[in-house]
Amino acid sequence: MFIELTDHLRCPADHEEQFLVLLPHRMEGRSVREGQLGCPVCHRIFTLVNGVLDVGGAPTVEDASSALDAESLSTLVGLSGPGGYLVLVGPPAAAWREVAERNPGVGLVAVNPPAGVADQEALSVLRGGRLPLKSQSMRGVVLGRPFASGPVWVGEAARVLLPGLRVVGESADPEGESIDLMASAGGVWVGTRRR
Repeated sequence: MFIELTDHLRCPADHEEQFLVLLPHRMEGRSVREGQLGCPVCHRIFTLVNGVLDVGGAPTVEDASSALDAESLSTLVGLSGPGGYLVLVGPPAAAWREVAERNPGVGLVAVNPPAGVADQEALSVLRGGRLPLKSQSMRGVVLGRPFASGPVWVGEAARVLLPGLRVVGESADPEGESIDLMASAGGVWVGTRRR
């Protein structure tokens, strides 16, 4: 996990949003390979193993296919210029190398990626039942199947998104109060966080 990402991590427990404190055990360059992160409010401790932070509750994803390739995903999310982080939830994370090439200087965060997607220099991997990320801190979020059809995951994507930026989802149009839909076609939608 890229050490600078720790500034954007939060405890996933249901209490006031709180940062996590990192105690690294093993580093390789700017990557934390082994360590612990603790919450100063609820005192939960999360372990980082092989660069992967698991905060618990990650669902099992049976279908690892995605209709979004790196080109369409990058176009729909609409980032311009380097800096910040793009979150790839579920199957779209498999295309992370191509996404990184199309978005130079943007940090990538894979949440609950398919098997075989491992923490790398250009990719931080998180696992969990929620996005353990600070509110209004990410430049874009891509929700693959089945995450984009779950109101909790759509709400989480809207929560972590910086104002005015985009969430892309692979599902029918999202329901609920968290997303203003910009466009939808062929089982893919694009929206922004509702104000």
